[in-house]
Amino acid sequence: MISKEQFEKELDLIITNAIREDIGDGDHTSLSCIPETATGKAKLLVKDEGIIAGVEFAKKVFAYVDKDLKVETLIEDGEKVKYGDIVFYVEGKSQSILMAERLVLNAMQRMSAIATKTRFFADLLEGTKTKVLDTRKTTPGIRALEKWAVKIGGGENHRFALYDMVMIKDNHIDFAGGITQAITKTKKYLAEKGLDIKIIVEARDLEEIKEILSNEGVYRILIDNFNYEDTRKAVALIGDTCLTESSGGINEKTIREYAECGVDFISSGALTHSVYNLDLSLKAVD
Repeated sequence: MISKEQFEKELDLIITNAIREDIGDGDHTSLSCIPETATGKAKLLVKDEGIIAGVEFAKKVFAYVDKDLKVETLIEDGEKVKYGDIVFYVEGKSQSILMAERLVLNAMQRMSAIATKTRFFADLLEGTKTKVLDTRKTTPGIRALEKWAVKIGGGENHRFALYDMVMIKDNHIDFAGGITQAITKTKKYLAEKGLDIKIIVEARDLEEIKEILSNEGVYRILIDNFNYEDTRKAVALIGDTCLTESSGGINEKTIREYAECGVDFISSGALTHSVYNLDLSLKAVD
């Protein structure tokens, strides 16, 4: 994954672009009917059940819009919530609260949905050594938020993007002329560029796993679209040589059995691409 500093830069970019997109040259509704000096208070109300996520991001948004807005947090990121819970209060200029409202809600509803699904998957793996991973199957422009939500929900982050880890998949292997050729060329490239990043290689069958193991320098083998029996065989073959990851259509009905095959990680694009937003609203209070 990327550094904390770079992650923070990604969040700043998301906020800047989202505010530009939503406010433009001004929130003319609020500007026209609410005095500039008016102050108010609002609550983040839960109208659903799940895992809350995005509280810390909301604070960043409020501070970006108006550094004088004050947030009183009642429920932290990662906690379970139910209908009627109040997550936080925000107080300050009414215009500022309204300008931040939509970005806060859009982000928190999406992040909470992802955290909720991740927690569900993580709970299914309880008692095994296996961790659930996200993928790059994220919403363009807000990957940092979605991967943050996975962490809040109890999952682990895969690579952030194409630049922070090498992942040699089937097409790379075929275009490079084979597994050994792809790995050899990759290690040469990384050495020439002075890049210290990990290498993951995808295997389509047990013979490919044997060939991957004949090469040094592989951090993790992606056991892709294997059945349970072959996954167990793959894990036995790999042993402690490198880490293992299962992927390919694994869902809530099959994830436990794949974990019991002994893999270190299971990756699931569904954590980020197949969720329904948690219902939240920001309501003015007296």
